[in-house]
Amino acid sequence: MYFHFAANAVLLFHLAFIVFAVFGAALAFRWRWIPYVHLPAAAWAFFVEATGRICPLTYLENHLRSEAGQSGYSEGFIEHYLLPIIYPAGLTPSIQVWLAGVVIIINAAIYARLWRRS
Repeated sequence: MYFHFAANAVLLFHLAFIVFAVFGAALAFRWRWIPYVHLPAAAWAFFVEATGRICPLTYLENHLRSEAGQSGYSEGFIEHYLLPIIYPAGLTPSIQVWLAGVVIIINAAIYARLWRRS
């Protein structure tokens, strides 16, 4: 039961990390220290997507699910949870590069607006 709870907690943290990596720059309008935390997170998200790697949080969640007696999943977090919702087809390297570009474009636009504002 504890492993199942922990796996779900990792899943929620993973989703929160993705949302923060994509849209976290918007928090810099309120808190000026956010870029110090957000930029490394966005860089990591870009790196994972652009290189086709699987995030270590996916491995952790799979391990916890295995310890709980559940089966893990062989693909990454995005492929398993988000891709079926966003894209009906499978994840390809070109889609991963596109997703990495989306992270950069969204954050660059937010930081550009923040920079112009200050």
